[in-house]
Amino acid sequence: MRMAGPALGRLDEGLVSREDVMALQTAASLENLAVDVYRQAAGLPFIKNGNKTVAAFISTTISQHSAHARAFNAAATKAGGRAQHAPNAKYAAIVKKALPGIKGPADVVALALTLEDVAAQTYTKYTGEVRDVRLRSLFVSIAPVEAQHRAVLLAVQALLGAGKPRLIAVPTDAGALPEAAGSVGFPEGFYPVKNASPITEGAVK
Repeated sequence: MRMAGPALGRLDEGLVSREDVMALQTAASLENLAVDVYRQAAGLPFIKNGNKTVAAFISTTISQHSAHARAFNAAATKAGGRAQHAPNAKYAAIVKKALPGIKGPADVVALALTLEDVAAQTYTKYTGEVRDVRLRSLFVSIAPVEAQHRAVLLAVQALLGAGKPRLIAVPTDAGALPEAAGSVGFPEGFYPVKNASPITEGAVK
């Protein structure tokens, strides 16, 4: 999986609007929350002592979301704004409500899917909305990583639902995979943006 987007040079403050800065701050807030959630998940007994492939995915994903948050915050400060170190309040409330109901890996996957999907949709939408071309490059480089996370989680969810957790492995028994294994991670031909976060959602007040 790819890591954070390209390093940005000095941004032209005449091209970077206040809306661009808020978009970066909102993106950072989504990344901050993802890091928090995955770290909590990593500490759960059925994750820590369970499937090694899932644990490795969570560890890698924490590193990637941390890198994404740093990239978004660096761009925000270079544009004259403030870094956003708080989690996204809207989705933090959803996470808080969901946590007491988490009983096993399938619940963790469902929660993570929500966060990865909104991040991918948000960055896909922002790619066409920010003014500075370097910010477009940043969003367009990170959006596919979140979509990759979602694809992996959808595949894991399908295997858990089919009662085949042993196949969640790298390498795996390809001959035992369900027929839909090759397509379940990619349900859309074009990535939707209807659930993208508005740019003001995670902006620093």
